[in-house]
Amino acid sequence: MKKLILVCTLFFAASMANAQAWSGKGDQKIQVGLSGLGYGTGVVGTYDYGLSKIISLGVGANIFFDHNNNKYQDDDFAVFGRLNFHLQQPLGLPSKWDIYPGIDLGVLGKNGTYIGAHIGARYYFNQNIGIYLEAGNNGSIGVSFNL
Repeated sequence: MKKLILVCTLFFAASMANAQAWSGKGDQKIQVGLSGLGYGTGVVGTYDYGLSKIISLGVGANIFFDHNNNKYQDDDFAVFGRLNFHLQQPLGLPSKWDIYPGIDLGVLGKNGTYIGAHIGARYYFNQNIGIYLEAGNNGSIGVSFNL
């Protein structure tokens, strides 16, 4: 039994050591979370693709269940493109961490324009799964996956 616990501990430690929040060009992330700021409360999903060591381009969608402002009461969804600037390498962050400011631009509901700016942070527990937090005029928190 002690050997099994030791092997499991070593396997877990090895997987933690290889965690990588951002690997640059060709890196792909999917994020799923809850949004609670900006246009309303709901769920959000995003996909990002690394174009270089510091730039990623992606897409996302929000579905709103509750609105933070009566102005957006009829807007139940948003579809948008996003551009992020990853600061892991410029700031010398550990491989498990990534900090990224970004902008979003798309369609809100049937007739609106979806504009957003955020600063995000990711922390990866292992090579595949991490958590993220984005704060700005449309913030969210959730789970991040490496592809």
